[in-house]
Amino acid sequence: MSDAEWAAIRPLLPVPAWLKGRVGQLEGYCHRQLLDAIRYLVAGGISWRAMPEDFPDWGRVYAFFRRWREHGLIAEFHDRLRGRVREREGREAEPTAGIIDAQSVKAAASVPSVSRGWNGGKKVGGRKRHIVTDCLGLLLAVAVTAANIGDRDAATGLLTRLRRIH
Repeated sequence: MSDAEWAAIRPLLPVPAWLKGRVGQLEGYCHRQLLDAIRYLVAGGISWRAMPEDFPDWGRVYAFFRRWREHGLIAEFHDRLRGRVREREGREAEPTAGIIDAQSVKAAASVPSVSRGWNGGKKVGGRKRHIVTDCLGLLLAVAVTAANIGDRDAATGLLTRLRRIH
């Protein structure tokens, strides 16, 4: 991550409990190092244990990621970043319109059969991802279902969740 990227996202990161004066353990690594490691992992599609030695220990990085995920901090960070991008484009931080679409994707053999289905229209066996974006194409909500679930059925739950979030 470049210094300019870090300067842009640093104020958007959630503040650790120990910095707010609450009880909490000091973290052994800088958030920038941990985020760089996670970005490397996602970009390369590698496993946690294959993390290069240039980064903090994979167990530390995974614990950081898991803690953020369990406390909803990844979604909070994403929402803050999306709001900042929208404001930079001259729009309100919160979207007022959305675009929904679905795509069937072939599933690997390692994907459990319980979460796979057959989309007869596309002739694809696997999963279906349902995505809602704003008018700028920024992600608002995602749902992953078996490919045999109809778009209308998946949209009901997805739009209910979207309304609760926004």
